[in-house]
Amino acid sequence: MTMNIVQLFISVLLYFVLFYGISFILNMILKMTWIMAFVYPVIVLWIIGRVSLFDYISSPGESFNTLWDNIIGISMFDIVILGSGFIGIILAGMTIRYLRKAGYQMF
Repeated sequence: MTMNIVQLFISVLLYFVLFYGISFILNMILKMTWIMAFVYPVIVLWIIGRVSLFDYISSPGESFNTLWDNIIGISMFDIVILGSGFIGIILAGMTIRYLRKAGYQMF
């Protein structure tokens, strides 16, 4: 469970850019600035859980136990990487708000 510093840097950068871009595009399309900030915890739980969404319906007891065990066992590297995705979402929301205040009507 060791991670190289280069892997950590690249992962943080990728998650930041990925979720910044997704959030920015959804903000433009849906015109709801903070929608991804509310959806992101569900995405994080889905990433951490490593269980298909269908299993949460078909066998919820086992699926939520697996999710809880995975949440307990998360490493600091994972927290930093997933946190960088959340920071990307927040910055995309701030960017959209700035562009709207600056008069860009398409946003």
